[in-house]
Amino acid sequence: MKLWMHILLLIILTGIIIQPAWAEPPVLMSDDWAKQFCQAWNQDKTLTEELQESGWTKNDKGRGYKILQLYRRDCPQDYWVELKIQSVGNKATCTYGGAVTLKPDLSVDYIMNAETKRWEEMGKGEYGPMWGMMTGRLKFDGPKMEAMRNMGPFKSFLLLVGKIQSDMSKCNK
Repeated sequence: MKLWMHILLLIILTGIIIQPAWAEPPVLMSDDWAKQFCQAWNQDKTLTEELQESGWTKNDKGRGYKILQLYRRDCPQDYWVELKIQSVGNKATCTYGGAVTLKPDLSVDYIMNAETKRWEEMGKGEYGPMWGMMTGRLKFDGPKMEAMRNMGPFKSFLLLVGKIQSDMSKCNK
């Protein structure tokens, strides 16, 4: 058997999936996008270290995690995505990114929404979270005072939206 056939057989038998470079990026705020966002969160020093140092992760009502749920206002039929943040190894670590699994407690958790165009603008750094909230471009429910104390990490969070390659031209459903 030729070498390429061995490699193909090995790939099939081991279940290795190769995503070609030409594959389409995930749709913004899809499960796949949320998984990539979670991985990128864990590589962002501002999010992992500054949120931990500020005590942000401790405000969790003793559950051991915080929830952030995100959605796009102009895609009303889409499901929301969820990020689960936990203190792991003295860092605010994203341990889950995907479909919503938990009911948020808005005294400690967050729900954020914006139109796709606004997520894109904030992801490019055209304006920060304060301007987004003041103008109604970004809406959120959750502990507002806590968010105000963490504007630096919140800005990094919004910029991370723009760093994850995604298809913003269509909704998930």
